[in-house]
Amino acid sequence: MLAQRARRIRPSPLRQQGSVAFEVRKIAMFRKVLARAVLGLSVLIDASLVIAAEGEQTDLPLVFREDFENGADHWRPSDDQAWKVKQTDTDRGRVYSQFVKKSNFNPPHRSPFNISLLEGVTVGDFLLDAHVLSTHPDYGHRDAVIVFGYQDPAHFYYVHLGKKADDHANQIFIVNDAPRTKISLTSTDGTDWDDQWHHVRIRRRTKDGVIEIYFDDMDKPVMTAKDKHFQWGRIGVGTFDDTSDWDDIKLHGVKVDKP
Repeated sequence: MLAQRARRIRPSPLRQQGSVAFEVRKIAMFRKVLARAVLGLSVLIDASLVIAAEGEQTDLPLVFREDFENGADHWRPSDDQAWKVKQTDTDRGRVYSQFVKKSNFNPPHRSPFNISLLEGVTVGDFLLDAHVLSTHPDYGHRDAVIVFGYQDPAHFYYVHLGKKADDHANQIFIVNDAPRTKISLTSTDGTDWDDQWHHVRIRRRTKDGVIEIYFDDMDKPVMTAKDKHFQWGRIGVGTFDDTSDWDDIKLHGVKVDKP
């Protein structure tokens, strides 16, 4: 009788298969939930690591980010023939390369010959981060530049990151309908270019005119200035008359309408 009762309560093979399938589905669902949780946690961790690595703490909203993996449609070079997006054999993937030293662009006043401007974004206060590789052979004025407060070819600021400093190199400049004029209050003996990528940051506050330039060390600026001439403008990258590659550009700032 006990044997008969055991046979009666033993699950059928079909019910066993259904139960197993249900358990498999539960396990698969749990794995998906767990994977999403892990992915979300990794995103948070990655974000915190970026903030820690770059020393970036700002209340300004992110208004633009570029890694050039999908091209450079947002950029307007002064000479189309001097710039291209190129594939690298490193983990950087594609980068924005200004590869022609002698540009066909002739500025109205003495100022950088090789620049490419971000299209459609005008900012007042901002924090700009960019990564740059100097691709020019080493010499005294080996350089890269970042343009900001750009209003037109005769009105803008730029920082010249030059190998050796003098009144025309490794300074912050203004172009105000006249040849570039140094406005740096502090600088260094020069920017120690090599064949590695470097992190550059610009912090701009229009209210008090503060301009701070950082190079690799995000805790201490390598150049400072104070100027209130241009309260808004576009940003751009390039060189004065050398060659360079650019990647991972991030702009936090206050968007303004061009007057």
